[in-house]
Amino acid sequence: MRAVLLCAGQGTRLRPFTDDRPKCLVELLGAPLLGHQFDSLSACGLDDVTLVTGYAADRLEGWGTRRLHNSRFATTNMVESLFCARELFDGSQDLIVGYSDIVYEPRVLQSLIDAPGPAATAIDRDWRALWSARMDDPLSDAETLRLNSDGTLREIGRKPRGYDEIEGQYVGLTRFAAAAQREVLAFYDGLDRDAAYDGREFGQMFMTRFLTGLIETGLPITAAMTDGGWLEVDTVQDLEFYEAMHARGELAAFWRPHESRRKG
Repeated sequence: MRAVLLCAGQGTRLRPFTDDRPKCLVELLGAPLLGHQFDSLSACGLDDVTLVTGYAADRLEGWGTRRLHNSRFATTNMVESLFCARELFDGSQDLIVGYSDIVYEPRVLQSLIDAPGPAATAIDRDWRALWSARMDDPLSDAETLRLNSDGTLREIGRKPRGYDEIEGQYVGLTRFAAAAQREVLAFYDGLDRDAAYDGREFGQMFMTRFLTGLIETGLPITAAMTDGGWLEVDTVQDLEFYEAMHARGELAAFWRPHESRRKG
């Protein structure tokens, strides 16, 4: 099994921390977000890690097994970054795909690794506790997620009208089994480059919209359920909030960093 982390973005909402580095190298509790991820990946036995770089790519020298570059990082989104690593969709090994602006405990990753089926994505059942701590109106920032009776995704990524449309929240970690990778690649290659995807141009498609398309083709995506154990870092306010919670001894209720917290 191997992993690819999508590290092309700057993260403008994290300025000035990202003025000279990609978002994934912003520090949380004294270590880069990417360092926290590598600790969890290593704890689960994943040492073959590819980075897709973009903004300030030179700052990522020395990280990972290999680095591939999205030269259009300024005008494209996660899906396009992922398929800059299309060589990894060769059907030889299962592939973990991760956002680079999240941190997670090894148990979250292990749940994804252990999930059955040709594809799976990590889902937090206890999402509302973290969202409620971060913002006054959790519903304003959440996305729909509905499950089939067999635990696979039925719907993901739309604007919810109420909490009854949310059975969990997407974490930003997905696994594609080796046997499904050629199908996933063929689906991507067959997409209409001139179409709009939930109102966005092809190059700006959200990953949840891509997953929805896979579901619509008949590829089942298992919800790998977790209860907390992760954080997303979108803004300077997020960083300040998490650091303050840590200082009060409250952050561990949501996420505990793995031991080494490597610095790169």
